[in-house]
Amino acid sequence: MKITLLGTGTSQGIPVIGCECAVCTSADKRDKRLRVSVLVEVNDKVLVIDSGPDFRYQMLRAGVKQLDGIILTHEHKDHIAGLDDVRAFNYRQKAAMDVYATSRVQDALRREFYYAFADTRYPGVPLINLHEITNNPFTAAGISITPIETLHYMLPVFGFRIGDFTYITDAKTVSEVEREKIRGSKVLVVNALQKEKHISHFTLDEAIAFAQDIGAPKTYFTHISHKLGRHRDISLELPPGIALAYDGLVIEM
Repeated sequence: MKITLLGTGTSQGIPVIGCECAVCTSADKRDKRLRVSVLVEVNDKVLVIDSGPDFRYQMLRAGVKQLDGIILTHEHKDHIAGLDDVRAFNYRQKAAMDVYATSRVQDALRREFYYAFADTRYPGVPLINLHEITNNPFTAAGISITPIETLHYMLPVFGFRIGDFTYITDAKTVSEVEREKIRGSKVLVVNALQKEKHISHFTLDEAIAFAQDIGAPKTYFTHISHKLGRHRDISLELPPGIALAYDGLVIEM
C-alpha cells in the first residue's frame, strides 16, 4: 500500500493574503500546504479521501491518471468543493465516479452540486455514483475500509482505517470505542490545528496525547494551520515517533 498526502493544510493553513507571519513568508516548501486530502493506492486500485478546493491541482501535481473512488469524511467545503472536477476522470475513464459518503453528506452534495443530480442533466456535468456508508466496515474498489467516527465539535466526522493505516481529520473528540478500532495501526495521520485551544480541532498538545494513547509506531500531524508555526520549529518540539506531515509525503506500507 502506498499513501500520498496530497494536502496537509486547512483554509487557515494555506498562505494567507497579506499575512506576514513566519509560515506565510517561509521559503520552506513544507510550509506551503494545500487543503487536506490523501491518495491511497492498493495494488492496482486508487482512492482519494476528500476532494477539497485544491482537488484538481492535487490530481495534476501527483500525476493521478486513474481514480477508482472518492471517500468523504464530512460535508464542509474545504473537503468537498472540488468534487466538480471528477468530470476529467469521467471523460478519461468513460464512467461515473464512485463517491462514498454518509446520507447526511450525500444530502449536502445534492444541494451543492444540484446540477449533477438533476433529472435532466446538462451535457458535461460531473457523473457521480453515490454509495451510502455508515459506521460499519465497507468496501470501495475492492479495498476494505473501517470508518472511525469522531466529533468535530458536535458534527460527526469519519476517519478511516485501511489495513494498518488510519487517517483522521477535523477531530476534537474520539470515544474509547472508536479508539479501539485504531489501536494496532502502524501509521496514524491525525489533525493538529494549532497550539491555542480550539472548539472543534485537536490542538498540538491534544494531538500528541491522542497519538501517544493510540501508540502507533509512526504518527504524522495534518490539517495544520499557519498559526501552528514553521515546520522546522515545530518538528523540534515533537516526541519520538511523531512528525509533522507535509504536502507530497509518501508512506510505503
